[in-house]
Amino acid sequence: MTNGNVTFERYALSFTSGALLSREAGIAAPLYLRERDWARVRDRIRENNLLQSRTTSSGFRLSREIAQRLAVLTDSEIELLIEATATERGHLMWIAACRRYALIGDFAEEVVRERFILLTPALSYDNFDSFVRGKALWHSELNELKDSTMQKIRSTLFKMLTEAGLLSERGDILQAVPSARVIDALNVSSPSDVRFLPMIVPGRSAR
Repeated sequence: MTNGNVTFERYALSFTSGALLSREAGIAAPLYLRERDWARVRDRIRENNLLQSRTTSSGFRLSREIAQRLAVLTDSEIELLIEATATERGHLMWIAACRRYALIGDFAEEVVRERFILLTPALSYDNFDSFVRGKALWHSELNELKDSTMQKIRSTLFKMLTEAGLLSERGDILQAVPSARVIDALNVSSPSDVRFLPMIVPGRSAR
């Protein structure tokens, strides 16, 4: 969609297969380091039903989804993911989702982190709905979605936050405390991808 001379790339919204996919990442990441090819990783997963999918179609969707998310991580991040603690893996998989899906990244930076910094940690579905209404001014694809699809997107996103340890069951934003090696990995990007986490980095601007 365009607004004046500014073009806005359509949001990819196909992230409702599973949620954070941390377990699946633990299966797919070592395969990638061996194959170095995501297409072959998808094939190996499907051929051997490594994700234990109930149907062929669900196995296809899930293998494609985990490959697409992990593909946005660097090789060093993939290596870190394999040996990561549960907390580190949760943070890395949340970052992967934010990189893969601009809608998630924008929500993480503009709503989740912003509310954390402003000491208003409660996060509700209404916050997401307001965010979507604002983005729909420049992303007409959001207006084209059925209500049921939008509800699925919203519930999946909140489930991701919870599984990443960034949102409590009662709906409070939890401060991210990433390990030093995760921070080092995220700081390679410019701007640093710590912007996707609800935290304030010492020595840097809160924004």
